[in-house]
Amino acid sequence: MFKIQTLDKISQKGINLLPHDNFENASEIVNPDGIILRSFKMHDMVLPTSLKAIARAGAGVNNIPVEKCSERGIVVFNTPGANANGVKELVLLGLLISSRKVFRGITWAKSLAAGCDDVSKTIEKGKSDFSGQEIKGKKLGVIGLGAIGVMVANDAEALGMEVSGYDPFMSVDAAWGLSRSVKKAVSFDSIISDSDYISMHVPLNDKTRGMFNKEKFSIMKKGIRILNFARGELVNNIDLKKAIDKGIVEIYVTDFPNEELLDNDHIIPIPHLGASTPESEENCAIMAVDQIRNYLEKGDIVNSVNFPECVLSQSGTKRILITNKNVPNIIGQFTSILAKENINIADMLNKSKGDYAYNIIDIDGDADHSLISKLMDVEGVSMVRVI
Repeated sequence: MFKIQTLDKISQKGINLLPHDNFENASEIVNPDGIILRSFKMHDMVLPTSLKAIARAGAGVNNIPVEKCSERGIVVFNTPGANANGVKELVLLGLLISSRKVFRGITWAKSLAAGCDDVSKTIEKGKSDFSGQEIKGKKLGVIGLGAIGVMVANDAEALGMEVSGYDPFMSVDAAWGLSRSVKKAVSFDSIISDSDYISMHVPLNDKTRGMFNKEKFSIMKKGIRILNFARGELVNNIDLKKAIDKGIVEIYVTDFPNEELLDNDHIIPIPHLGASTPESEENCAIMAVDQIRNYLEKGDIVNSVNFPECVLSQSGTKRILITNKNVPNIIGQFTSILAKENINIADMLNKSKGDYAYNIIDIDGDADHSLISKLMDVEGVSMVRVI
């Protein structure tokens, strides 16, 4: 019986996929095998020794101590693409409200309820203060062509925009889904200097943190409109506000507002609504549950941020799963131990991702505690599990 702890409210459509005969789940549970969460911050949490996997019902994993998990052999999953449509629709809304002053106009119109004698006349007189531009024919630069970026690019192109994309690490699957009309930018600087609008869809890491800064704002067109539905820290807020004061940035729409961004009429703060739809929450929960269930029951890894993708049809009577540091000659040590125990390997798969590796070894026979101890004693091994 596997125990699953939920650290946030997870859609029941996902939780219902855990079979009752093999899984127990609750928000308060002792010694969980797996954790499913959304935005709960785990960095100060003591990780149980029983913990084998964490599934984030969403794409970002900044709330999870990934490196600590990697050292312990705990597999961390996310759900890329599950909330893509919900975010994409909000990005399209961002395009429109950055162009047409609907946001300000609604606020002004509602203010007329307090003592205006002739609302219709006042609105006709004041509407010119809220005129804006159309997006058709304008240039949109999409930075990052993953699941969301591709959908944004395709739909913006369908709305009549001239779309360019930039992603040096674009996957083959993403390339297949991208419209042939979307142009490929040769560099980051070229796309941001040529665009009327920019929409960013890149992960937050040491290389991308503050990638929109004083230097980059200086080469943009005056009056550019920037949409950030990825991560707030991609933008240097101090440099952004200076670019707004200089007239370089006309509108900044962000789904990640903080106290620095609430006092400027050129900034439209949205309270992190990108994936706040029941459809997105259900899709993320279903994918997270599928991934953690398959890992616990079969040892398969799909969509892990810290270990490689490994899927192998089981061919032996037992399956040994091993996580370890990605160092030379470690596989030879595993096979040598098994040979000395007269255990035949029916099939095996070894893959690495950065500093860590994962092994699936199907054997003909049994794996007792003595064998597990010998495998654990190999330098660099962090986890051994038998299913």
